[in-house]
Amino acid sequence: MSGVEAAVPGPQTAQRSGASFPAMRSAKVPRSIVAGPYGHPFHPVAVTVPIGAWSSSLVFDLLALARDDPRAFATGSRWLVAIGLGGAVGASVLGLLDLSRIPKGTPARRTALVHLALNVTAMVLFSVGLVVRLLDLGRVPLVAFALSVLASAGLGVSGWLGGKLAYRWGVRVADENTQREGFETA
Repeated sequence: MSGVEAAVPGPQTAQRSGASFPAMRSAKVPRSIVAGPYGHPFHPVAVTVPIGAWSSSLVFDLLALARDDPRAFATGSRWLVAIGLGGAVGASVLGLLDLSRIPKGTPARRTALVHLALNVTAMVLFSVGLVVRLLDLGRVPLVAFALSVLASAGLGVSGWLGGKLAYRWGVRVADENTQREGFETA
């Protein structure tokens, strides 16, 4: 079915369209208020902490690698990696709550599991990189920098998949009837 055919309601799509499709409706409802209220999930907000910290750590790494005395930037980068790991733990809990609402056997569930695997891999790579950094406090070891670059590349793919879950399939996003309220004229 083409994108145009899917957008035009008809007998083939009437039963599976919008909020009337039970599997889709269940993925929009929060598991707990901790996950955020209906239509306002907290996971996409929480991921800004690790993404921002880890992106900033890469900038600090580059600055440290370019300096004769890299200690200050190496220290800053270590702290940013650690802050990112702490933020990732919180974002992971919220992500798992959202994942628990996606029905098994669906493309959305499979995509969410790949998203999860990439994020866990990134957390492991950043953790190993932090240990390597702690073994050499005066500089940024190239191994730690390489691990951060690899983890960040995986996060880029994971972020794209997370966007697909939210923006294409509407996981934890308000249903079309609720969204319609914003476009009705008085």
